[in-house]
Amino acid sequence: MDPVGPTPASEVSSELMTAILDLAGDLDVTDLLERFVAASTALTGARYGAINIVDAAGLSTTFVHSGMDPHDVAMLGRPPRAAGVLGAIPDVGVLRLADLRTHPMFRGLPAGHPPMGSFLGTAVQVRGERYGTLYLAEKDGGFDQQDEHVVRALAAAAAVAVQNAELYDLERRRRRWQSAAQAVTTMLLEGADQEDVLEQIAMAARSIDGAETAALALPGSDFALLLEIVTGAGHQELLGLDVSADIDVRSAFETGSGHTVASMVTSARGPFDSHGPALFAPMLAEGESIGVLLLLRPPGAPPFTADDLAMSQSFASQAALAFVLAEAQQLRGQAVLHDERSRIARDLHDMAIQQLFAAGMTIEAARQSADPVPPALDAALEAAVGHVDAGIRQIRVIVRTLDDPGATTPLVDRVLAEATLARGSLGFAPELTMSVDGVPVGSDPAVGLRIDDLVAPGRANNVVAVVREGLSNVARHARSRSVAVRLLVTSGAHGSITVEVEDDGVGMPPARTRASGTKNLAHRAEESGGTFALLKAPSGRGALLRWTAALD
Repeated sequence: MDPVGPTPASEVSSELMTAILDLAGDLDVTDLLERFVAASTALTGARYGAINIVDAAGLSTTFVHSGMDPHDVAMLGRPPRAAGVLGAIPDVGVLRLADLRTHPMFRGLPAGHPPMGSFLGTAVQVRGERYGTLYLAEKDGGFDQQDEHVVRALAAAAAVAVQNAELYDLERRRRRWQSAAQAVTTMLLEGADQEDVLEQIAMAARSIDGAETAALALPGSDFALLLEIVTGAGHQELLGLDVSADIDVRSAFETGSGHTVASMVTSARGPFDSHGPALFAPMLAEGESIGVLLLLRPPGAPPFTADDLAMSQSFASQAALAFVLAEAQQLRGQAVLHDERSRIARDLHDMAIQQLFAAGMTIEAARQSADPVPPALDAALEAAVGHVDAGIRQIRVIVRTLDDPGATTPLVDRVLAEATLARGSLGFAPELTMSVDGVPVGSDPAVGLRIDDLVAPGRANNVVAVVREGLSNVARHARSRSVAVRLLVTSGAHGSITVEVEDDGVGMPPARTRASGTKNLAHRAEESGGTFALLKAPSGRGALLRWTAALD
């Protein structure tokens, strides 16, 4: 007797096992869902198949289908909602219909939709919650119990595969977050500009978390929370925005606890209401918040998950801690250098100067004790005393230089050097003018020397820092074609020094100005008893930075 061939059921079981194994080995969610739909239609004989992943509001976030003509799909536009017959599919089990049009919850098919009769639907559960819903339709002869067995087995296999794929993706993103945090730490320890590091933080977060826009809200000099760094869509509208009154930003900053918002579209909160899902992660260091990381996605994009928030918050805190450690290391290095310079200055003052002074006194006493003093010897002794005095003066200059390394370089030369260095970042040479009481430096060499006589070394250091910061801000944000730097000194009883940096760029931001650099300038002005302002340029285009302090 000839052996009996395999029954259709055994053939399906074999193909089902193969399909399950194929699903288990796929770690790409999109590819996995396509395989799942293809296997479901192939093993049941359905003409049409689809899996719909919806959010909490019932809106589709992912829709993978097969069997429909691309033209029909384009005509239909959006994926179906989980309503009507589709909303009747249970969380556990299946919904099998000989003709879905006879179901009491059937509401008709959209215009342009191909006709469908027989129907089989089941939920895909991942970690105990509905992840998506499988729709199968149009099988000749209708679906049967074997088809139910097939789709339930495939749904269970797909659920495990989806969970594995998500865990793999989560671990891959976690490694990217760790690499980004290490890059930030390395940049800080290598002495990178603080603003460059902040921009790196925002760009890394936007890329890893799939955000459309990333921003950093940092406290300004008056404790207002400003969007100082913005990357991605809406950069010009958001940069410089005062978000102190925003409940989500303020909550994250003050409580140190991050949170997510499903959509900002209905929030009616100014520039934010054009965005969809949002994430707010505080930047914590030693229990103190130094800012807030904001991530924004476009309307209709998948919302941020709890895993997104946890990893973003960890990254933000690591970045904040790196800032604190880098600043501490810089301060320690400055303290060590200052202590060493102070020790050398003390040794020179207490020992070298005293010994030279004693030697001068001895020579002078010898001159007066000799009577009469031969003219040649008297001239030699007088020359020796002169050399001793000159040595004392030189040591005092060295001591002053150790206390202030820039003290021996004329202020005019230091400002000129800053303008020359800025040419590389600006792409053009700044226009530089310096004057004393309205007399330009170039008109008389003595004017430049007079600036050093009028401006004390400490004040000169502030002037150089203001010029450097002003040119740096123009290079980073102004997008200008020219910039003018003016150093104006007025003498007299109420003498003052004014630094102006004027550009022809994009001008002032729509709200508050940025604070990371201008905060330092305001602080320097306050220390000097002066003023600082960032104004609209008199020409009507660009911005004017004005910093003024008393000469004393």
